[in-house]
Amino acid sequence: MLIADQGHLNATDTLLDGKKLRIGIVQARFNADITNTLAAACKAELLALGVAEKHITLVQVPGALEVPVALMAMAEKLEFDALIALGCIIRGETYHFELVANESGAGVSRVALDYQLPIANAILTTENMEQAVARQTDKGRDAARVAVEMANLLDTIE
Repeated sequence: MLIADQGHLNATDTLLDGKKLRIGIVQARFNADITNTLAAACKAELLALGVAEKHITLVQVPGALEVPVALMAMAEKLEFDALIALGCIIRGETYHFELVANESGAGVSRVALDYQLPIANAILTTENMEQAVARQTDKGRDAARVAVEMANLLDTIE
């Protein structure tokens, strides 16, 4: 297992070395208090992993359903080694939660597979705001690590 020690790389952790990578982030604005924290934690972790700030591109979209469209537009530019999807869907009283969660997740996966581009999916799907708050920082950091590791892993396969 690869582990970053408080933002510093272990000498053998070449898969978590982001120095040569360009990363794109798509952040949904819906539930902005959560997604802003996700984005801040994600960006801080990317910087800690060595990704240059000028190589991190962040775009915002209205909500989780719009995330895959922006990911596809970024993937088509062929400028990114990995992408990150950030959002927050909180269960409500209607079926809308399932629709948004399922469709946004499927869309993110479809873009990753169609473009053979790693996409870290950190669109939170929670029962309530408390669960979202409890996950916002860790999931933002996790998404950064996944993106860097998978970009480097795919580079070794290609």
